[in-house]
Amino acid sequence: MEGAQTDHVSTLMAVSNALVRLHKEHFGRGPTRARSNFAGPDTLVCVLHDALLPAERKMVALGDQNRVREARVSFQAATAEEFTEAIEQIVYRKVQAFASGVDPDANVVFETFYFEPQAPDSEGNGHGEPGETR
Repeated sequence: MEGAQTDHVSTLMAVSNALVRLHKEHFGRGPTRARSNFAGPDTLVCVLHDALLPAERKMVALGDQNRVREARVSFQAATAEEFTEAIEQIVYRKVQAFASGVDPDANVVFETFYFEPQAPDSEGNGHGEPGETR
């Protein structure tokens, strides 16, 4: 069981590291902190702290949070393929849907991935998280 737990933690750490790297590559800077967790068997969420660009932080200070949200939706559309491919390579599952959300006032970005459900194995088990045993 301990090995499975270590694999699970390593997978989540790899996801967080990949998303920080992708933010740095695509937006010019990365968040200062990231944490990934499964939210059920088919959903993965990464919370990225201090992720806004300096210009976005200035817009928030001027009360223009909606423009920050709109820009982030455009960023998501432009980079969705790179983000989903990176996660699929780490988790070894096909991403069915990807959404990115932002809370400009809190300076937090949420990257959410929904995976195609896993087929049950010969024992009827499906929907297991990486490293999870039943």
